[in-house]
Amino acid sequence: MRFLISLIFVLITTSSFAVIFENKFVQGSFILGKAEPGSEVFIDKKKVKVTSDGYFVFGLGRDRKYDVVITLLKDGNKQKIVKKVQKRKYNIQRIDGLEEKKVTPPEEVYERIKKENKWISEARAVDSDLIFFTKKFTIPVENAIISGVYGSQRILNGKPKWPHYGLDFAAEEGTKIKAMLDGIVTLAEPDLFYTGGTLIFDHGHGISTLYMHMKKILVKNGQKVKQGDIIGTVGSTGRATGAHLDVRLNWFQTRLDPAIVLDLKN
Repeated sequence: MRFLISLIFVLITTSSFAVIFENKFVQGSFILGKAEPGSEVFIDKKKVKVTSDGYFVFGLGRDRKYDVVITLLKDGNKQKIVKKVQKRKYNIQRIDGLEEKKVTPPEEVYERIKKENKWISEARAVDSDLIFFTKKFTIPVENAIISGVYGSQRILNGKPKWPHYGLDFAAEEGTKIKAMLDGIVTLAEPDLFYTGGTLIFDHGHGISTLYMHMKKILVKNGQKVKQGDIIGTVGSTGRATGAHLDVRLNWFQTRLDPAIVLDLKN
């Protein structure tokens, strides 16, 4: 009987893998995982890249309501982990006095908006082997005030709009902006309709960051940037009510909360 119990214990321990997760499983969260090197990892049946030392990454959307299923395969063994996603409460933000064309764009700019959205979507879809996402992010603007938070529902001139998916840093126009993380520039546009001066960086495995409403852009498409490098200045371009930097964090097309990776509470 003791031999049978010991055999069962060995089977259990050899068929399960050590895996750790950074950050809580809450709506909007960036989840960094580490499994045994050589493991295959699936998030909700989607296979994700794994670094040579076992790191992988994924994200949870703002309104995700169902559990996350993580499946790991290694040496013929399989392990399934189910994590419950915690719900969050979001703020309601009312902004009045905007130009009507910035609340409801005129029909003549629809094609422009459609084209620009395609550029942004393509940059967010990049699935490179870069591993910059494993490092800690840093604040992009020093001594700035947080003026807008992730997930808040914006009501513009009394009209409910999409939730805000970024983190806003209010600062004087011309204030220097630093790269939050090492990355490769995948989009550098000085004048998009909604976001004005816009930068997108690829950090690997589907993780990208966006910087919006910039006055000046000091880097170009394809350029490699180191964390802390000056990449531009704060502006009020695009649909902005004042000088600020709006930063976004994405896992492919899933919009995440930048405050989580910057260790800021919103």
